[in-house]
Amino acid sequence: MLRTLLDEVNITCDREAGRNQANLILRWKGGAISELAVPIKRKPPKIHTDEDTIDLLRRLAVHYPDAVIAGILNRQGRRTARGLSYTASRVQSLRHYRNIACHQPDDTPQEGPVLAIADAATELGVAPSTLHRWLADGFVAGEQVTPGAPWRIRLTDQLRNLFVDTAPEGWVVMQDATRILGVTRQTVLQRVKRGQLQAVHVRNGRRKGLRINVSNPNDTLF
Repeated sequence: MLRTLLDEVNITCDREAGRNQANLILRWKGGAISELAVPIKRKPPKIHTDEDTIDLLRRLAVHYPDAVIAGILNRQGRRTARGLSYTASRVQSLRHYRNIACHQPDDTPQEGPVLAIADAATELGVAPSTLHRWLADGFVAGEQVTPGAPWRIRLTDQLRNLFVDTAPEGWVVMQDATRILGVTRQTVLQRVKRGQLQAVHVRNGRRKGLRINVSNPNDTLF
């Protein structure tokens, strides 16, 4: 019906100075002209979780239940897409949305005793602050009896192998790793967290600390 009444319709969009509207000029049969301004609704910005957190979640979900994953993400200072801290239910919702399978516990007994961080540090020959830092960085996982309880660490052979007296040949300190790879220190740490670079902690000598394998960047930390 409108086609029988209108000769021409001109539409221009005006997004300057926050107006965000469409200006319509209607030319009716018979010569009359009407001008209309129609607001254009803005689409709300999409809220999404950063891909680095999703990559970490995929790795952690293979080994740990949602409650442990939530603790790791929170210790790293990560937040949900809406800026909230992580809980087991929020991790579960994010897994479902991203089609990430949940952790399937093994019926076989788990390897190694579970120790308080101070006791684990003594067994590994490092300072408790080192273990706290690795725990916060997500390099190792901790366990809690209940939320808010002190963190404990399962002392496995795999964990013991991350703390050494002498680094393997060719593994370099952080400063050299950043120079060789041409990236920042933060990028190197992120790659270690994602399992893209191998790393160990040298506990003896004048230059204690991380040693990183830059010769095989596709190998994994765990």
